[in-house]
Amino acid sequence: MSGRRNVHIVLAGGGTAGHVNPLLSIAAAIARRDPQASLSVIGTQVGLESTLVPAAGLPMDTIEKVPFPRKPNGYMFRFPGLWKAETAKVRRILDERQADVVVGVGGYAAAPAYYAAHKAGIPIVIHEQNARAGMANKLGARWASFIGTVYDGTGLKSSAPIRRVGLPLREPIARMAAKLEANRDTTHTSAKIRLGLDPQLPMILVTGGSLGALSLNNAVSQAADTLLDLGQVVHLTGKGKIDAVRSTVATVAGESRICGLGDSSEGSYHATEYWERMDEAFAAADLVICRSGAGTVAEITALGVPAIYVPLPIGNGEQRFNAQPVVDAGGGLLVDDADFTVDWVKQHVPALVHDRTRLHAMGKAAWSYGIRDAADAMAQEVLRIASSRVGANA
Repeated sequence: MSGRRNVHIVLAGGGTAGHVNPLLSIAAAIARRDPQASLSVIGTQVGLESTLVPAAGLPMDTIEKVPFPRKPNGYMFRFPGLWKAETAKVRRILDERQADVVVGVGGYAAAPAYYAAHKAGIPIVIHEQNARAGMANKLGARWASFIGTVYDGTGLKSSAPIRRVGLPLREPIARMAAKLEANRDTTHTSAKIRLGLDPQLPMILVTGGSLGALSLNNAVSQAADTLLDLGQVVHLTGKGKIDAVRSTVATVAGESRICGLGDSSEGSYHATEYWERMDEAFAAADLVICRSGAGTVAEITALGVPAIYVPLPIGNGEQRFNAQPVVDAGGGLLVDDADFTVDWVKQHVPALVHDRTRLHAMGKAAWSYGIRDAADAMAQEVLRIASSRVGANA
């Protein structure tokens, strides 16, 4: 590339961790492949990108959140003016950043970036992490040069190549996947020890995300006595929900059975609101009970952990679509939220945990379905497209 200028890559999107984490993983992979590449991000001031992007050391340009109107109301009449203003702002940002390619992951900042890039003749690369694509990526797909997805059949329509590349993993998850691939049994045992668990006993991990899941918390805590007969439980209750879980477990199984995670208590029901090192929690788990957000499913399958998925019962069933291909591949079970009761837990979980052959087969199927090199695959396509544009303009 001697004689050429460095490539300038603008990443756009955000709002939730499901958008921001893949964006940051792609950016990190680009930087590893081409340390001279110039990277920046377009986001909003209200999404998680406002804190996570600067923390990752990337410069960020902010625009206002301009969601597409979904029903007739006053906002629908204000939208055209807001859209025009923000897309003009994005065009100025792209000019100032000398963008060679725009990489979008969906979210509020992505749609204006796609539109402005298209108008400026700048190539677009898209990553879609959901089983059913969102509105921003459906818009951008019209003009994209390459689209990477986590799932097949996302509903995106484009003349560009669309390839299932997987979810760009957070760095701790990627490192843990490499350890598990090298020596699964040792890594699994070591993770239990680091969490203060008994390495000889099966561990059931329960997580509903950072805010928790009330139905999961209720059903699992009410079945605490049954689950503790199987081994040990790590229950990440979510913010503000730990007191109710502790109270139920104390009533069902006894106060002495409850303890925190990573401490020296004698209990075997480890409850805490949140755990930063989810890579270790997943690696230590013999079975996970969880929601089926796109990121959760992708990380669990990348690590090859068997899971019971209980989709969040809202929207158009997006979480069910996320988990269904894994379940079809034999890597987990799918249970409707309304069916996931204390009775269901008591009737089904013990048989599954006792059946080590079945658990092993589920974990192996999950690993086979999972993809661990998505960030590198996306980075390769981004740099190929950006370098071609730089070379053409040299």
